[in-house]
Amino acid sequence: MHRTARACTGVRDNGRVTFSATSPRPRPTAQVRPRLIATDLDGTLLRDDKSVSDRTVAALAAAEEAGIEVFFVTGRQARWMNVVADHVHGHGLAICANGAAVVDLHAGGELLEVRPLEREAALHVVRALRREAPGTSFAVELTTGFHHEPEYTPFFIDTGATVAPVEKLLHEDEPGTGAPILKMLAHHAELTPDGFLALARTAAGDRAAITRSSATALLEVSGLGVSKASTLALCCAERGISADEVVAFGDMPNDIEMLTWAGRSYAMGNAHPDVIAAASGRTVANNEDGVAVIIEDILAGL
Repeated sequence: MHRTARACTGVRDNGRVTFSATSPRPRPTAQVRPRLIATDLDGTLLRDDKSVSDRTVAALAAAEEAGIEVFFVTGRQARWMNVVADHVHGHGLAICANGAAVVDLHAGGELLEVRPLEREAALHVVRALRREAPGTSFAVELTTGFHHEPEYTPFFIDTGATVAPVEKLLHEDEPGTGAPILKMLAHHAELTPDGFLALARTAAGDRAAITRSSATALLEVSGLGVSKASTLALCCAERGISADEVVAFGDMPNDIEMLTWAGRSYAMGNAHPDVIAAASGRTVANNEDGVAVIIEDILAGL
């Protein structure tokens, strides 16, 4: 694991905390007082216009006043965290890139820890998808910036991006000299989102963590074992917080492991069906301040 400054290492006593996202922990039989709220952003905390409502801002602040820590846990990169920059109070830490990075929002998105995707694993995924899903285009998110293939259409035009075949984007002159890979993106113009995800996991899921958070057939590829859940588990272990003391919110497949792991979890009213099945509870949609509704209810019961 690459570290800078301080990090959520998860090292306790003489061993490292381990976590398996594929082995769900049993639900607690009784709810305990929460110590941490972990919330996704897009489709969850944020409204569809990417705003954070006054009600939600107030609920987050009230949670922290009650001694409950707040973590933003998102597929976004650190440079795209400006949507919550004006609403960061005590909750300055965020888990970005689906668990590949822990960042300090109070320090302008400084990377505190990186859990990278190894280049050989990325190339394995590329080869598998070129074979099994012809027409797939790729992009790579490095700690130093975003780069993509000519066929890949980015959400935002980045004048600093290198546009080249992904094999060239992943090339290192000497092993270990390239910037760490936070995640790789794979897009297909014709396959269905869930169909593309299932295909990719079958073809290359033994070498990398593959998920999605987009309404389109856009996959997000991380290092094997890297997820929102596994990084959140490490950060909680460092703080002495158990899974039963965590309340989590999400709406898309990249949230499923986190919602399964947390003691209490809520799928948004607008959530993917698989997310609804994974969560222990459900709230109203993001445009109806579903996160705030639950936080207010929790605080009222303390």
